[in-house]
Amino acid sequence: MTNFPPHPPPPAEELVLVDRELARLDAHRNRLLARRAWLVSVLRQPAAGGRALGPALGRALSAETIRPAETSSPSARNVLLVLGGLLLTIAAVAFTVVGWGRMGIGGRSAVLAALTAAALAGPLALLRRGLAATAESVAALGLALLVLDAYALHRVALPDVGAVAYTAWASTALAMVWAGYGRVVKPLRAPLPAAVAVAQLPLVLWSATAGPAPSPGWALLGTALFDVGVVVRATNPDVRALAAAGGSVTGALALVHGGLPSLMAGSPAEAAGPAALLAASAAVALFAAWKLPSASLAVSAVGGLALLAGVGAVVRTAAPEGWAAPAYLLGAVALLCAVVTPGVRARAPRGLSHGLAAASAAVHAAAFLAAVPPLLLVLAGPVAGLPDAWAGPGPDADAGPAGVLPAGVLTAAPVSLLIVAATAAATARPSLPYAVRPEWRTAASGAAGGLGWAALFLAPGAVGAGFAATAVFQTALTVAALAVAVRAAGRTAARTALGCALTGGTSVAVLSLATRPATFAVLGALLAATALSAARPRAGRAVRGVLGCAATALSTALLLAVAAAGDLAPQQAAVLMLAVPAGTALLAARLGGGHPVTLPMECAGAGAGLLAVALAQGDPATLALVLALGGVIAAGTALRADRRRVAAAVAVALWVPAAWARLHASDVVTPEAYTLPVTLAALAVGALRRRRDPSASSWTAYGPGLAVTLVPSLVAAWGDAHWARPLLLGLAALAVTLAGARWRLRAPLLIGGAVLALDALHELAPYVVQVVGALPRWAPPALAGLLLLAVGATYEQRLRNARRLRERLGRMH
Repeated sequence: MTNFPPHPPPPAEELVLVDRELARLDAHRNRLLARRAWLVSVLRQPAAGGRALGPALGRALSAETIRPAETSSPSARNVLLVLGGLLLTIAAVAFTVVGWGRMGIGGRSAVLAALTAAALAGPLALLRRGLAATAESVAALGLALLVLDAYALHRVALPDVGAVAYTAWASTALAMVWAGYGRVVKPLRAPLPAAVAVAQLPLVLWSATAGPAPSPGWALLGTALFDVGVVVRATNPDVRALAAAGGSVTGALALVHGGLPSLMAGSPAEAAGPAALLAASAAVALFAAWKLPSASLAVSAVGGLALLAGVGAVVRTAAPEGWAAPAYLLGAVALLCAVVTPGVRARAPRGLSHGLAAASAAVHAAAFLAAVPPLLLVLAGPVAGLPDAWAGPGPDADAGPAGVLPAGVLTAAPVSLLIVAATAAATARPSLPYAVRPEWRTAASGAAGGLGWAALFLAPGAVGAGFAATAVFQTALTVAALAVAVRAAGRTAARTALGCALTGGTSVAVLSLATRPATFAVLGALLAATALSAARPRAGRAVRGVLGCAATALSTALLLAVAAAGDLAPQQAAVLMLAVPAGTALLAARLGGGHPVTLPMECAGAGAGLLAVALAQGDPATLALVLALGGVIAAGTALRADRRRVAAAVAVALWVPAAWARLHASDVVTPEAYTLPVTLAALAVGALRRRRDPSASSWTAYGPGLAVTLVPSLVAAWGDAHWARPLLLGLAALAVTLAGARWRLRAPLLIGGAVLALDALHELAPYVVQVVGALPRWAPPALAGLLLLAVGATYEQRLRNARRLRERLGRMH
């Protein structure tokens, strides 16, 4: 063994010691296994018999060579006994039902009675001899013969009794006989479970013979109650399992017989019968949950749902149309209040109380889901009016979503949401009797706020308010949500209020597009409230950032409304839209890069700039102006040290296409006259920067200047049929490439080389086409194959050359 130090070493050193010890043990085990294999081979040699090497080695060798049996004796015995009992049962059935022969039914009945008596008495003698398995098989045969005896009795003595009624009585008698026989012969395992299985039939069969008056659900419920009593009182695990399964099936069927009619009931009188069945089912389930703590949670939840379904059905049929969800919610709230009362909480098992609370929560969730379609219709409904912006609210504006939804649904939805919100708020209270984790309390608090806001947002449509009242109320509600988002102490509450404000603000902004005054009033109010909220230092950074982005978006929308009101063309509106990125750039420069709203606001301003570019696509001159002004804004932003790198690149990326667009708008076919001065100036600026900062990249210093001339010239050269421009462009690109190689500058080398290659390809393209057309059809594939072979043969050398080229480029600036 490795000697460990008396005091525990550091974890790293102890891990090394443990790994070393495990490796030593593995090596020792491998040596022992090898030695054992050699010893076994020696013992199996003919010269070294087990007897000559001593008793111990002989036993070891014998144990090594004996094969285990594939099946055990009890398994083989059970298979034989089951097969024997099955065959005897089949023979008895054939003897009773099929094999009439010359013996009458009375004679066969007597024979069956004698065989049954012998089969039932036989297990007593077999148990005294210790043959328990055989006794089980004979007892099972006796139970099967009892069924045949019942059949024979019906044929002989009671032929006029109906089959269903006789089966009900016979199953009752068989259940009692089998139960008594199992109680007398206690070592047998089959009679008592068989009695429980047969006991599932009598009540259901009796209900089928009683006429149409009683519902089969009551018989099923009675059977489930019997099964619950068996589970509670029985000690045999097989009996308890079978009774639990039977009770689950019969109880579920009873709930179906009560639940479906309750949903289809149209009046309180029609709902009373199913409600009574559901209430009785709930009582049975709660009794089972009280007596069986291991299953109390699930069973009590089912019982609570049954009770709520029955009570809610009666209330629903008495309530106005469309108020089904509040009707069921009232029962759920009452049940939850009863669960949390001190008396019930002190006496009821914890699982039962939690199951009832879960049932109430399920009804609350269903009511919320029922209110989602009206809420979505109110939030997204104004989108349908976008094609007819400023055309007026329309003749159906007063009806609103109520004209689309069924009667009463839009009115009941806010009530359901308010009830669910109140329950969630009560759940979030610290004084709640049950231990609810803090994160759940926080989530419940946020859900309560969001549901309450949704209920209020639905209120104008529920009361039939007109367009103007709806717009004013929803705008005020959005402003209130913004105030809560800024002032809320908790993160969850702030984010919930912010989400409500953004959702409601978007909806009411789209709704306001119905009329011009409403558009300016709503957008102006939302913009002012959002800007003021974003300026409040009390709000969190995330909230202020989102509000800054929202304020910029609202500014963009307001400018679009101004452009539409002034009947401006899209290209004219594009110039106006540049006020948004210009304003955000100035405000960001004043606030500084560390302010929470700076970056979101700049990103939203960039989005407005892209919208301006999209609006100016129809006019090249306006597009050039928009791009140039955007470049000026980006260049002004580049004066800030924290935005210099990105803003400078954006400025160059805007100025270059602006110059091209201007040339295109002026029908210029010789772009070099305009691009060369820009290139020379840009290269001079780049050289000065490289002199001040030798670590500056050549892409930043020389890339934009070279691209301003080389790229437009390359485009023009590809469409030029003369030789002068391609020749001059090739010479210029060659000079740039050589300069990049001489001074080890990556941007001139790669840009000049790419332009030179493309220019040469343009010059060679016609000759390549002629050569390819003159070749036979088999020549191109053959040349391609030879090229692939050559490349494959020199693959490794090419890889080394590529690595060298990459290293050389990496050493460039």
